[in-house]
Amino acid sequence: MNNNIKIGNVLSLFDGMSCGQIGLDKADVKYNKYYASEINKYAIQVTQKNYPDTIQLGTVTDIVKEQLPEIDLLIGGSPCQGFSFAGDQLNFDDPRSKLFFEFVRLKNELNPKYFLLENVRMKQEYQDVITEYLGVSPVELNSREFVPHNRPRLYWTNIPLDLLNIPAMTQKLEDVLLPDADPRLEKFMLSEKAKAYMSRLRNGKPRWEFHTNKLQGVAACLTANMYKGVPYGVIKEKMRRLHPIECERLQGVPDDYTNSVSTTQRLKMLGNGWTVNAVAHIFKSIT
Repeated sequence: MNNNIKIGNVLSLFDGMSCGQIGLDKADVKYNKYYASEINKYAIQVTQKNYPDTIQLGTVTDIVKEQLPEIDLLIGGSPCQGFSFAGDQLNFDDPRSKLFFEFVRLKNELNPKYFLLENVRMKQEYQDVITEYLGVSPVELNSREFVPHNRPRLYWTNIPLDLLNIPAMTQKLEDVLLPDADPRLEKFMLSEKAKAYMSRLRNGKPRWEFHTNKLQGVAACLTANMYKGVPYGVIKEKMRRLHPIECERLQGVPDDYTNSVSTTQRLKMLGNGWTVNAVAHIFKSIT
């Protein structure tokens, strides 16, 4: 494992708020130019505020080899709604999941030295299709190995991973939470109506038992639905929802990285984003 590595150009598909760049920085991997394919205007706004040199290319379907220089690293986390156990599991018939094939197309056209594709846990049959197209089997890493956040994800990559030397993670959920007296938390406190909703039964159990963080040291998986309020992203013992800064910390993102957009958009993109510390560990194995 080497630090202060320099590579050439990076292409990030479905770049979101550019967790890839944060991860490269954390891994001390220097790069030449960073090209990003993203269509969400809020995610682009956050990226350009923090990384103004990012070269935005627009929708992935319009990207062609001729418009790009040589690419050393191709990364992406194609939309997962069609694969996820939490979704409808429409797999490759879902238009969002078909975007995976755009990653395959550009990987084949650009022939980068390294590639990394991240996605959710899924049925073995879907996983096998991705493995066949990419030519490597996935490695499963859980974010809780790096931050106090339970978020299992699959990573298909030809970067020679070091899975034996993951530093022990000693941080707990309480360590990333804002102080109870912080005035920014006021609007995240649960109303009496919300508390009553969370106390109603679902499948024989109160809704508190679903989608909540119980302060057992690790946060439940952040989701893009957190902006909707209860039952998502709730800390039961605190009787409140997670603040965007807390979500940033749970994803390994710098405090207030996303503060140039509304709370709704912050929570959406943080739920969709990569856990930066996990991908940084992968990037550290680039030689």
